[in-house]
Amino acid sequence: MTPFEDRVEAGRLLAEALRSSLPDIAGRKNTIVLALPRGGVPLGLEVARVLKAPLDLMLVRKLGVPGHEELAMGAIASGVRVLNDDVVSGCGIDDESLAAVARAEQAELERRAKRYRGDRPWPDLKGRTVILVDDGIATGATMEVAARAVRQQQPASLVLAVPVAPPSSLARFTTLVDRIECLMTPESFWAIGAWYRDFSQLTDEQVIAMMGEAGDLAGEADKAPGAKK
Repeated sequence: MTPFEDRVEAGRLLAEALRSSLPDIAGRKNTIVLALPRGGVPLGLEVARVLKAPLDLMLVRKLGVPGHEELAMGAIASGVRVLNDDVVSGCGIDDESLAAVARAEQAELERRAKRYRGDRPWPDLKGRTVILVDDGIATGATMEVAARAVRQQQPASLVLAVPVAPPSSLARFTTLVDRIECLMTPESFWAIGAWYRDFSQLTDEQVIAMMGEAGDLAGEADKAPGAKK
């Protein structure tokens, strides 16, 4: 039996788990949800909805091995790069090839930032509780660079929230984040998509629509009486 019907269901379950384990953060003004696009955005929207928190994006790109792009040799975010030295050396990746992949992925990061967010300024994370959300973790390279990028901005607390990840990958985050919320930690993992009945790829248009919905929710929350600071 596949545990999750789709990303929306996984997001709702993850949101309820967070609300149960961290009841004091719901509705607080200093809490923010950051989702990794594209797959993390539907989950982030559900978490933001339940916790009454704003949703924004953490843009990260995997650095795929040339010719075998599904194999990650690292990942990049704004100002941060993490490499898997074993993959780089094992696949014989030279500096020139690595730099070429990094340039291409940096261009894609910039394209997505413009496409998804327009000219809006990035949120200030200093002193805030940041909940970093994705639809799952495989090797952890992409999430690690996301977490390190957030850490550079000195949040008060950093929470990693995913529906599924193998224990070996979660272990790399024990000293990097303040709390891990993971619904399933199977030893036999295979791939993230194996844990979803519907793991369809999302389009840019879907991400933009969901971010628009998140903006509407944030506006409603600001108008609600009794919002926590």
